[in-house]
Amino acid sequence: MSNNNKTPAIRFKGFTDTWEQRKLSQFVEFYTGLTYSPSDVQETGTLVLRSSNVKNGAVIDADNVYVNDEVVDSENVRRGDIIVVVRNGSRALIGKHAEIREEMPKTVIGAFMTGIRSNHSSFVNALLSTQQFENEVAMNMGATINQITGYMFAKMSFMIPEGEEQDKIGVFFKDLDHLITLRQRKYDKLIQFKAAMLQKMFPQNGADKPEIRFKGFADAWEQRKCSDFIKLVGGATPSKANKDYWDGDIVWLSSQEIKGGFVSKGTYNITQKAVDDNTTKMIPANTPMFISRSGILANSFPITRALCNVAINQDIKALLFDHTVFSNDYIVHYLESKEQFILKSIVKSGTTVQSISIPDFEKMPINIPASKDEQDRIGIYFENLDTLITLHQRKCDKYKSIKAGLLKKLFP
Repeated sequence: MSNNNKTPAIRFKGFTDTWEQRKLSQFVEFYTGLTYSPSDVQETGTLVLRSSNVKNGAVIDADNVYVNDEVVDSENVRRGDIIVVVRNGSRALIGKHAEIREEMPKTVIGAFMTGIRSNHSSFVNALLSTQQFENEVAMNMGATINQITGYMFAKMSFMIPEGEEQDKIGVFFKDLDHLITLRQRKYDKLIQFKAAMLQKMFPQNGADKPEIRFKGFADAWEQRKCSDFIKLVGGATPSKANKDYWDGDIVWLSSQEIKGGFVSKGTYNITQKAVDDNTTKMIPANTPMFISRSGILANSFPITRALCNVAINQDIKALLFDHTVFSNDYIVHYLESKEQFILKSIVKSGTTVQSISIPDFEKMPINIPASKDEQDRIGIYFENLDTLITLHQRKCDKYKSIKAGLLKKLFP
């Protein structure tokens, strides 16, 4: 792919030379991974890195595979090597990469991975994060098989500077990646911590008390069916052919807006006439809502609350109950704690998408503290934890956005 820009928009002080266009194969070395059979796998031995070990530009622990040392017939990775996903069932993963930034003895890459070695590895790692590399991957990827071959890599060419400037750029992005990784780790740890607390602060396996409670509460919790105190309300989609129904000032939500947390706007707005003429319902602000029919139910059960009064479509159910008796935040986080139970026992697979069995959901038992104060304390605890998680997520996203912008400025 030709790049007519000879220099980047921003450069480090002291560098003025024009960048040169060179093929990737002219300034890096490649090595490939190998396939190991199930009979080669053992608990200890040589670690095989795969696509699952590459996340957010870093090498992570995943479902690691170790093979017998004697069957290894490929080069060990070295510190500074870059590993790239070159074949995968998901096209989105092709080209994902990570720099090996610590010594990893007895470690190789598996099939569908390529290793890249360079004297300026951090620069090359940043180069592979640019939009140009993404474009090269999209252009050279196989039409039927999601992969990049060595031949495809060899055709790629990029504008690059002399070695000293490469090192300056590489160190800059390496330090920025380090900040992103630290933020990402804090976020991931908070997610893991919340998952653990959801299990410890709500009763499990038929128990009438949780493992962890706030001081001053000792009574057994009550168990009620969902339908004893919760009413499920669905919505509808007004006719798209009637212009009087659309572009009003009422937020109308479809399943694509139900992603957990809070929502303040939808893709579409409807009019009061649409509400009056159809079976869509107005749902008060802060009411918990979940998706009742969608492919997302194959893997997750998101619960969302709106920051304003909204209308909903037919694939959403809102949970209405007496907020003076039952804590809204408590109910939301209790249902979060039951996500796996709901996915395994209440979500049904249809011919095209998954759906919630409403009768089964209504029969689902819910454990509730007799004290409204204890409900509130638990709800506030998880709300504060969610706020902290959101804060770290935003900081991480901010650094990623800064990196994306600087990649455009520091490369032609």
